[in-house]
This record gives sequence, C-alpha cells and structure tokens, in this order.
Amino acid sequence: MTNTSFRAFRIRNDHDGYRARIETMRVGELSQGEVLIKTAYSSVNYKDALAGTGKGKILRTFPLNGGIDVAGHVVESSDPHFREGDAVLCTGCGLSETRDGGYAEYARLQAQWTIRLPENISLRESMILGTAGFTAGLALLRMRDNRQRPELGPIAITGATGGVGMLAIDIFSQAGYEVHAISGKADRTAFLEGLGAAKVLDRHELALGDKPLETSRFGGVLDNAGGKLLAQLLASTVPYGNVASVGLAADSRLDTTVMPFIIRGVSLLGIASAGTARDIREQVWRHLASDWKPAHLDTICTREVRLEELPNVFGHMLNGGSFGRTLVRVADL
Repeated sequence: MTNTSFRAFRIRNDHDGYRARIETMRVGELSQGEVLIKTAYSSVNYKDALAGTGKGKILRTFPLNGGIDVAGHVVESSDPHFREGDAVLCTGCGLSETRDGGYAEYARLQAQWTIRLPENISLRESMILGTAGFTAGLALLRMRDNRQRPELGPIAITGATGGVGMLAIDIFSQAGYEVHAISGKADRTAFLEGLGAAKVLDRHELALGDKPLETSRFGGVLDNAGGKLLAQLLASTVPYGNVASVGLAADSRLDTTVMPFIIRGVSLLGIASAGTARDIREQVWRHLASDWKPAHLDTICTREVRLEELPNVFGHMLNGGSFGRTLVRVADL
C-alpha cells in the first residue's frame, strides 16, 4: 500500500511559516511503525489546538499529521500480535509530537503502544474518551493502587467542565465514589449533576483557607488546576487520601508546605499519561470498557466534526468557547 494516497491534516513549519491544512500524501510517507491502520475516529484535545495553531510548542519535528488520539482497523502489520481487521487505538505516545498523528485517513503506529480495542466499547466511544478519559482512568488506577477507597470520603474534581473533568466525574461515579465537582461555571451545575456529581461546588465560593492544614473535607482529589487551589486541596484532604495532579489550567506553580504529607500522610500523585507503560495502559482501557465505563459518553461528546472543520474548532477551543468533548470522524462509516 506504499503508494496509496489519502487525506491528512498536516502541520508544517518552514521558510513559508507555520501552517496546518488538509494535504494529500502517500502511505509510504508516514512515520515508521509496525502497524498500519485505516483511521475511523480521533478527538480534539487542548494540546491538539495548540499544535494545530502553533500557539504551543508541541511538535518536535516537522512536517507531521496532527492528532494525539487515533482509533481504527488494522490494514497491515509486521507484528504478529495484530492482524488485518483488528480494531485498535492509540493515545499519546508521540503522536503529533515526534510522529504522525490521528488526523489522517491512515496512520502507522508502533506496535508497543498500540492497544487492541477491548470488548464492550466501540471505536467511537474510545475516542470520546481518548487521552482525556485515559488520563482520568489512569488517575483512578493510581489512587486505588495507593489505597484510595470510597470510605475515605468524596473525591473533589476540579476543572469539572473540561474534558478530563467531565469524564472523571462519570468514571469515578461508576467506580463507586461520591464526586464533588468544583467549577467556576454555575450555569453548568445541572449538567455536572447529570454526569454523576453528588455536589457541585462553586470555585469562587469554596473558602478553603490558606493554612498549612485545613479541616479535612475530601477523601481525595483529581486536580486539573494546579497553583493555589491545588495547595488548598492538599491541606483539605483526609489522612491517607490521594491527590492526583493531572493539569495546570490555573497555574503550573505549587506553593505549599510539607504538613499534609507528614502530618496526614496525604499523597500527591503525578499523572503523566503520554509515557505510561503498556501493561498499565491495557489495564486502564479494560476498566474503561467495563466497570469504569462512563454512562454518559453521548452527553459528554457535544460535537462531531470532520478534518476540514479542525481549524475552526481549534480557534474556538483556545478562545475558551468549547464545552465537552469534540469527536473527529475521519472515515465515512
């Protein structure tokens, strides 16, 4: 299939400047890898918007196809673990960073990062989840591995109206945890409750306080914000609760004390989804397809677009206008 031509949303940065557009290329031009797939779906993450507009230094080499998530069917494979027709997915792992990503009708993947689609989940559902859902699932896995249990108390989820936040509400609820969603968007309260949040707390009215240790309010935390809010939540977590740091929407800095760690035994867990080991990836995806599978994926997916619509989606997202997950339908299904 080396000479097979196809459409791709390709990002360039050369003497003509930074640009991204639909181009025609050939299979033989794709990044090297053992598994060639025909793409069905991808998704839009904030990182994709930064890469597609040049507003963030995401790509390490040019040109590359955009899209850090991809799902489709195997067309060719030199790895015996994958056969023609297998449904597979890949999130992160260098896609749209060091190798061609999922915004193309074909993608070539490295076998070590290619995940066979688990039973009870469709390709479409896997990309509504995408990196955002995988990140939320990875946070839950790490917290549970560190003895996070529902009995410790409610899980606070910050950035609740973002992609990770919405999916985390649904995922943690399905796993048996009481979820308290923290958001600055009061008009989204009913929506977040519909996803499974037992309480929706107004970020502007939390009044958590700035003492090294505050009254214990939360059994654990999934934090998308960073900065002052993360420090306050650490000080407000029960003994031996876990705080999973997954984002920096407010601030990348963290000014805190060691008091929550040495007095209450609180654990701060860093969640880095991109380089997660394969066995852990498979474990997370098995859960996401079964006991942790969100019940409201079609609600969380608020928009479905084609490759041609990506530039408008990126601009809308970077201007703060997006809400929910945006699915990219690459193939005509």
